[in-house]
Amino acid sequence: MLKFHPPGFGQKFTQTSLGTIAYYTQAQGITETPIVFLHSFGGGSSAYEWSKVYPFFESTIAPDLIGWGDSSHPARDYRPEDYVMMVAEFLEKISDQPVTLVAASLTGALAIRLATQRPELVRSLFLVCPSGFDDFGQNAGRRIPLDIINTPILDRIIYTIGATNDLAVRNFLENFLFANRDRITPEIVNAYLESARKSNAEYAALSFLRGDLYFDLSLYLPQLNTPTAIVWGNQALFTDVNLGRRIAAANPQAIRRFEVVPESGVLAHLEQPAIVARLLKQWINSETD
Repeated sequence: MLKFHPPGFGQKFTQTSLGTIAYYTQAQGITETPIVFLHSFGGGSSAYEWSKVYPFFESTIAPDLIGWGDSSHPARDYRPEDYVMMVAEFLEKISDQPVTLVAASLTGALAIRLATQRPELVRSLFLVCPSGFDDFGQNAGRRIPLDIINTPILDRIIYTIGATNDLAVRNFLENFLFANRDRITPEIVNAYLESARKSNAEYAALSFLRGDLYFDLSLYLPQLNTPTAIVWGNQALFTDVNLGRRIAAANPQAIRRFEVVPESGVLAHLEQPAIVARLLKQWINSETD
């Protein structure tokens, strides 16, 4: 996946209890407080998702989480606890100080869980459309019925048809992730395809589609003390901007900023990276003043 990342960034590897994590960082190394970027979940997701934002910053680290991209793809059913543990182990390996943690969608919700459980690892949070997809007891909705996605063999066929060919990936991006299809480039499609075609890539993706990774984020919001900023694409599907406002209102002491990105879906950082990079820079500067 390195070819999809900007010049000047290299690929490194580190071990966690669930396998090897591949991550991308500046070739010259980390010189300041690290900014760690966590990609969202969905067929073909990877650290590429943040590759149009993190070049604007120094000391950035963007991992492919276990089950995605160039990291290990163990054949297992994944649970939220797996990723909270995995990210904690990763942060302990790559930094001896608290990091600024940047995440999106479900990993944004997982980042909040991590910050409540291991606050010493996280200096601040910058989250795009964070959701546990079962927030406030309201399921965000599945695109495929459970009786179908839980059927052995059929679930693999659905993944192969829906995530590993050019037309399906473009359709997924156009109809579910982006507000403006004209912003979808061949590079974006190819990056998603390469990740989706990795051996055993279906295990993490199907855990997400089945809802195995869903949880109620609202249960963790009262425990959050880490300074947090949230940005939300105004055309995000399944988890719309009203959910974002409700999440922000649940803990205004910790969630200090809430910004809406116009004409954007759930991947505002890939669809409108300049806007998200500016908001992230403002947030970091405000936290260091």
